[in-house]
Amino acid sequence: MTLSHTGKNHIALAAVCLAALMFGLEISSVPVILPTLEKVLHSDFKDAQWIMNAYTIACTTVLMAVGTLADRYGRKRVLLVSLVGFSVTSLICGLAQSASVLIVSRFLQGMGGGAMLICLIAVLSHQFQEGKERCNAFAIWGIVFGVGLGFGPIIGGAIVALSNWHWVFLVHVPLGLLTLVLALSSVEESSDPHAKRLDSAGIVTLSLAVFGFTYFITQGPDLGFTSTTALCIVAAAAVSFVAFIVVERMNAHPMFDFSVFRIRNFSGAIFGSIGMNFSFWPFMIYLPIYFQSGLGYDTVTAGLSLLAYTLPTLVIPPLGERLALRYRPGAVIPAGLFTIGLGFILMRYGSSVAHASWLTMLPGALIAGTGLGLTNTPVTNTTTGSVPTARAGMASGIDMSARLITLAINIALMGFILVEGILSHLQRALPGVSDAAQLRLLSEKIAAGNFAGLAQVAPEFATADASGTVVHAALVHGFGAVMLYGGIGVWVLAALSFTTFGAANRVAREANVKAGESVCP
Repeated sequence: MTLSHTGKNHIALAAVCLAALMFGLEISSVPVILPTLEKVLHSDFKDAQWIMNAYTIACTTVLMAVGTLADRYGRKRVLLVSLVGFSVTSLICGLAQSASVLIVSRFLQGMGGGAMLICLIAVLSHQFQEGKERCNAFAIWGIVFGVGLGFGPIIGGAIVALSNWHWVFLVHVPLGLLTLVLALSSVEESSDPHAKRLDSAGIVTLSLAVFGFTYFITQGPDLGFTSTTALCIVAAAAVSFVAFIVVERMNAHPMFDFSVFRIRNFSGAIFGSIGMNFSFWPFMIYLPIYFQSGLGYDTVTAGLSLLAYTLPTLVIPPLGERLALRYRPGAVIPAGLFTIGLGFILMRYGSSVAHASWLTMLPGALIAGTGLGLTNTPVTNTTTGSVPTARAGMASGIDMSARLITLAINIALMGFILVEGILSHLQRALPGVSDAAQLRLLSEKIAAGNFAGLAQVAPEFATADASGTVVHAALVHGFGAVMLYGGIGVWVLAALSFTTFGAANRVAREANVKAGESVCP
């Protein structure tokens, strides 16, 4: 039986949407099971950070490279390879028996996921070229992607409650196989005969810089930030970043064309990309720990509580797009970032009240999610729409890279701030304890929600604080510091975005005035 063109397109869209669903679930379902992973795998707080960051860094590493490879060797071919890779590495993640194996397999899974994501956009663009059909396809893809991100926490919590944590990863094996079968029979092959050469030097130097800075922030407390090893790591990361800039400026076909940052609208939108991943998405890694350890919720209840944080990101984007058309992205993007910051400040207040619960966190969570929803679509449309059509792919790549790099670094930074906030409270609450190493280890155990391990680290402390009052207060104080960082940081980025867009508007007005003067008598 031969499928019609329309039938093939429907199946291809189903394959692309299934792949997008898997990618979204893998980002948002894993954070809610991190406290479980720390217990069953006997891992620590840094391991939890690397379980998430390994995936993020890997996505960043392959993002630009796969786009070039897909253009050269075929988008369908590379998509099929990435689906196989994602499915196999998801199987390895699900069978992992130690944190180190899970971290390595998460990195490999992230490479498959990042390759899959970049191919999905290329396949959609080629398969659906008619105006209305294309708009509908991208809209459906965006909704399914949003469902994966929005409902991931409750799905992850439900899987753990009904089965075990392994199936949070193993579920992608049958889904991946189904997607592979659908894609084989429906996706059309496409390539670019004028595809540029792979920018290997740029990819390597940028990846080393991101990994180096992330490693320095995450492992710095153990190494000592001023130790020779730590200083060598941060110096190597800085050298790699400088080398990346030099390489891209010398390359005739760079993956990062820095000249686009002279376009004020593009730069203003990139501040929006950075702002969303400066606060909202990295905090999603830690919020389940607060719900489970700070409020005492189980994984399902924690997942349900997280819906207030994630669901607005699914339902608000159409409103953000309409507002951007009416009031300009230069007004909506900074306003969206400001709204995210306001949500963080309200969550900080809600977490510090006497009888904190999901209800006291609800207003801030809803407002932060609303701010993300207002910002996301205008940012994407502005980064690609403010450059010539021929450079839209490169602009999209810079946008996605800015998001993932900011996410990776801020997962590490928020973890550091959380531990330091807990440590500062313990130092005040326990003035008689002079062992700095013991206090830091206590802080990391509390940050990970591993209260059962406190007795092993400091039996006398666990006995003295049998009611858990000091531990709970320290955890709340640490999360308050993280929320304050997220709120103020995104407000600074909102101001930078607003200022940059404002400069673009002034330039446009001056150009219009000059054009008017040139044609008027």
